[in-house]
Amino acid sequence: MKKIYLDNAATTPVYEEVIAAIAESMRAVFGNPSSTHQYGRTAKAAIENARKKIALQVGATASEIIFTSGGSEADNLILNNAVENLGVTRIITSELEHHAVLNVVKELKNQQKVAVQYVKTNDDGIVDLVDLRALLSSDKNKTLVSLMFVNNEIGTILEVEKIGVICKEYKALFHTDAVQAVGHFDIDLESLAVDFLAASAHKFHGPKGIGFAYFKKGFGVKPMLYGGVQEKGARAGTEAVSLIVGMELALRQSLLNWKRDVSYIYDLKKKFVELLQEEIPLLKFNGASSDLKKTTVTILNVRLPKELPLLLFQLDMLGISVSGGSACQSGSRQGSHVLKSLLSQKHQMHTSLRFSFSKFTRWEDLQYVVGILKEKLSV
Repeated sequence: MKKIYLDNAATTPVYEEVIAAIAESMRAVFGNPSSTHQYGRTAKAAIENARKKIALQVGATASEIIFTSGGSEADNLILNNAVENLGVTRIITSELEHHAVLNVVKELKNQQKVAVQYVKTNDDGIVDLVDLRALLSSDKNKTLVSLMFVNNEIGTILEVEKIGVICKEYKALFHTDAVQAVGHFDIDLESLAVDFLAASAHKFHGPKGIGFAYFKKGFGVKPMLYGGVQEKGARAGTEAVSLIVGMELALRQSLLNWKRDVSYIYDLKKKFVELLQEEIPLLKFNGASSDLKKTTVTILNVRLPKELPLLLFQLDMLGISVSGGSACQSGSRQGSHVLKSLLSQKHQMHTSLRFSFSKFTRWEDLQYVVGILKEKLSV
């Protein structure tokens, strides 16, 4: 049976060299980084070396990088800190954010009485900058704007530079969940007006269970986890040395041939869009996901002409792995909150699929998938 993996927005296959580096680290660097003997010092050095290299790759300084268990924890740490430690009393976000932001914001509203406002987005999932300015000018209370760099379901790319400038103009703090962007974009935090950023290693061919939060220099960090003084007091718990080493190598490898890989995936997505339009004329693209200027090359979200309730299962039985929405929600019956926000009720009833690509995706596999979709739609 063929095995075709097209769910890279959910997680990516780990580089072989990263697996080898993690295994070697587990064998040779097993000391507790908090221990003062040579084993502990070796582990601590490995962490700090990785921190410096990761910071360099994203245009930050080592002191601005805090290791977390992944993007969700990084978002939680940033949002909670903004309220509890930095005096934020209002958060502006959008209804299209990942639940790692939406659910935290909801809790902060309920528990901390934080005012929450949602900026308008258009049918392509693009943030309305005029509305953002209107919201920021309507209230002088200390505000955090939280908007994702790349939407994990429809692939819309945030106008990060413009929004950073607007936030600076209104003296608002700016947080971006960059889980779908780090490792796929050339990010220079030194030149971007971004105060906080979240990243996760398993989205760029690294291990699961490790990520990082970026806090611009000058912002103190109050921990959510208490117990020890690890991560400069920002996060208690013995550091996952081997995973940190693996994340650094994965990021380095992902950015090593970044332009070449993006060009390859760009061509794949372009040809896939054209083939889908040719073979399944009634198929539609959700948001602007087929627009290669507005969306990431790694994500394409399509809406089929009718409802096929068993399609995901049938594709899986054929060895084709895709998503019906965010993988974080795929086990629920709620459906995609992003598609609910963008589509009419009638169109929500049609089956939507999210295809997400990587440098390991092959054109012949995409051709095969289109043939299977045609076959299923003809039944």
